[in-house]
Amino acid sequence: MGHHSQPTYKTIVISDLHLGSKGAKAAEVNEFLRAHSCHQLILNGDIIDGWQLKKGGSWKKKHTAFFRCVLKMMDKWDTEVIYLRGNHDDFLEQVLPLKIGKQFSIRQDYMLKSFGKKYFITHGDIFDSITSQMKWLAYLGDIGYTFLLWLNKWYNQYRSWQGKPYYSLSQVIKQKVKAAVNFISDFEEKLAELAKAKGADGIICGHIHKAEIKMIDGIAYMNSGDWVESLTALVETHQGEWQIIEFPHYNLKAELNEILGEAIAVEAE
Repeated sequence: MGHHSQPTYKTIVISDLHLGSKGAKAAEVNEFLRAHSCHQLILNGDIIDGWQLKKGGSWKKKHTAFFRCVLKMMDKWDTEVIYLRGNHDDFLEQVLPLKIGKQFSIRQDYMLKSFGKKYFITHGDIFDSITSQMKWLAYLGDIGYTFLLWLNKWYNQYRSWQGKPYYSLSQVIKQKVKAAVNFISDFEEKLAELAKAKGADGIICGHIHKAEIKMIDGIAYMNSGDWVESLTALVETHQGEWQIIEFPHYNLKAELNEILGEAIAVEAE
């Protein structure tokens, strides 16, 4: 395969790899990059998790291998790589904007022009005054819920043994889940408004670990998801159509939501 054949996609956007943190799925993202190619690769924030590394997270060979995969792509396909800073890799602020050679740049945000349309690309943490308190709520499939429901069962056995009334933790959880759902739609609307303000046709972001393609008020809202829970990428075909690809056989969130759903259903009976 040389430069004569066409890469798989025109554009690939991936975000929220959190390399350096325990949850990172580096082996999977590397496998994904080896299997797909593109003219333009956009790394939309939280690729390196500087926060975890500061806290004693560990940088592994497979994390370095990710950058090797990216370099290989640049070499083989002339891929242009644009790395936009996220909040976990905000240490990049100090070097912005930085262009390394013809093909690699690190920036704050980017306006992608394609097929007569303009897409504003940014990590999505610009409204983080609200997100910081709510961010953990966006992790709907958090193992914590499953654990809490288990805890609830034992707690209530203890309460009934003490002759106290039943305490419904699932109500508390349901409220939290509802708050999280509201938080996500609020996030999506705010970013669509931002795109409108920038005179763009669409917005491409990450940050909340929820892959999505939808229209909001005439603006195309697209989120590349993450490589911690759902393992998703956002791709643009050579015809200019956008789609979400899921890494095969991996959706921790769906599994956990199923467990959570069942647990709540059982408790409701």
